Amino acid sequence: MTLISMLIALIIERLAVRSEAWQFLFYAKKYLSLSHSSGLSKISEDSKGQYLWVLLPGILYALLLWLVGSSLVTLVLNTLVLLVCIGCWHYRQLYKHYLNASERADNEAAFLTMQQLSADVGLTDSELSYGQRLVWLNFRYYAAVLFWFAILGGAGAITYALLRQLNEPATWDQPVKLAEEGDETAEVAAVAAGIPAVFQQLMFWADWVPARLFGVGLALVGHFSRASSALLTFLGDFSSSSATVITTVAKAAEPLPDDAYNCAEETACMVQLAKRNVLFFLALVAVLTLSGWLG
Repeated sequence: MTLISMLIALIIERLAVRSEAWQFLFYAKKYLSLSHSSGLSKISEDSKGQYLWVLLPGILYALLLWLVGSSLVTLVLNTLVLLVCIGCWHYRQLYKHYLNASERADNEAAFLTMQQLSADVGLTDSELSYGQRLVWLNFRYYAAVLFWFAILGGAGAITYALLRQLNEPATWDQPVKLAEEGDETAEVAAVAAGIPAVFQQLMFWADWVPARLFGVGLALVGHFSRASSALLTFLGDFSSSSATVITTVAKAAEPLPDDAYNCAEETACMVQLAKRNVLFFLALVAVLTLSGWLG
């Protein structure tokens, strides 16, 4: 049922999901608002209680499925939950605006669109190409969510999606200053947005395994020798950010001439690379399902 939920959610998300109610950001903000105006504020404002606060929605959802005890209802609810967790209509629209600007050779509009996308997601490294930023976005909204959904079901997807939104400046409605060259970009973005350190730490560990698995996929669907060499340097690395891992391996997996970066050709190649990687992950889930490792 895991694979069925994934396939249905991915198909529907591409075709029909556009309203705010189908984006997890909407529910993350509701949860923040509820927490500030209820007894949950004691948990959400405590440095240790924040761990429970992040896990609470996923725990309640798992409890709901246990009480219902129906395979059919579980399939439907898990599909709907996954659909919401991968919803990124805002970023898909920005990417569409970028493509339109590129087609009419409006470099300034393309640049501003990518700047907005990067600021909203909290990715402020000015050295990253447009294609690398899109690969990172694909990881955060698709690959990593699918990973935790495959491992822990809907509860895992909810918890990861909540962490993801808590680490995006757009969730806190605060602007992010783009990092200067040489800055630790992940820390600059987090500090500028006022993101609590607990959420940053949890996000780092939630991304650690999926990022490296995603890197393996990039190597298998891209330039294997270059990508695998880049990935090997990060396997035992517990200090580099997952954004660094993904963008470095992606660049190695899809080698392009220097003059191709930050143009429509590079972004198209990188987006196709990320899509092939998601297909690889779905194939892996299918194999694990057929072999009995996944339900």
